[in-house]
Amino acid sequence: MSLKSLAARIFAKNIARKTAKWASEPLKSQEKVFKHILRKAENTKFGIDHNFKQIESHSEFVNEVPIRDYEALREYVEQAVAGNQNVLWPGKPIYFAKTSGTTSGAKYIPITSESIKEQVLASRNAILNYIYETANSDFVDGKWIFLQGSPELHEKNGIKLGRLSGISAHYVPNYLQKNRLPSWETNCIEDWETKVEKIVEETINEDMTLIAGIPSWVQMYFEKLKSTSDKNIGELFKNFNLFIYGGVNYEPYRAKFEELIGRRVDSIELFPASEGFFAYQNSQKEEGMLLLLDSGIFYEFVKADEFFEEQPKRLTIGEVELNTNYVMIISTNAGLWGYNLGDTVRFISTTPYKIVVTG
Repeated sequence: MSLKSLAARIFAKNIARKTAKWASEPLKSQEKVFKHILRKAENTKFGIDHNFKQIESHSEFVNEVPIRDYEALREYVEQAVAGNQNVLWPGKPIYFAKTSGTTSGAKYIPITSESIKEQVLASRNAILNYIYETANSDFVDGKWIFLQGSPELHEKNGIKLGRLSGISAHYVPNYLQKNRLPSWETNCIEDWETKVEKIVEETINEDMTLIAGIPSWVQMYFEKLKSTSDKNIGELFKNFNLFIYGGVNYEPYRAKFEELIGRRVDSIELFPASEGFFAYQNSQKEEGMLLLLDSGIFYEFVKADEFFEEQPKRLTIGEVELNTNYVMIISTNAGLWGYNLGDTVRFISTTPYKIVVTG
């Protein structure tokens, strides 16, 4: 075992202990987040408009802050995009994650220094919890690839903007830079087919041990590798043993991946979005993803079949039931308040709180 692999196991044990602590105190963890983000934002434009200084309980929060989607929050977001300070969160966002809106053009999702820190920690901790559970740390010595959007960022009124995956590329820790592929220049290629060809060229002769990305992107990469080398991915990369994915349901891809790889590899499911990092798979033995309750996000849940009622009941984490579809509502340290993410989840465990994404 290498020194790096041994260090990863020691670090993983520490992170697993911390994870178990907050997961065992879910109500306390969420109450701490609730109070922190309210107090932090009470002097912002949104906080003043919604009487944050007077809010002490969830019921008071519900009375002051309605559920909103992006369109209903747009007036505040546009003030922040224009460069105004203290709109949704103190100061200015450090980034906007630019996404394509389905009905109203581009959406600008604010990212603050607090929220990007939690995104990075969640990605790291997902891997460390895997190492702790499985004792598999050999992959840290090989090459890793994160298939992602271009890390090149643009600027709007003094705030950088780009795709979330491109923004995240700026936060790969120094100790992983030697492991990381593809090169920065290749990562910046915008045309996806050209980019995949170049990634194949750079990785085909490397010892790839960890591969991460949206399944549809990774499938294209695997197919190009196979057609170029005439080998299964598992044969080409003999030490490849961990696949990390998120963004879409993996099940429609599973059979094709097993065919392309030619053997089983462990996988970790993530639930990240521009709006925050919500959950990750913390066990290879159990279904579902651990909901991150101490990461700057306060969660509310509305039963999916009641969501379109005039005043649907907004439940906190201590009020949810197993095997019920909920619309997930978030308030975050990026300045999203009572925000309808547009996703539905179902709880499969409350000790700890674990979810599957249902829509």
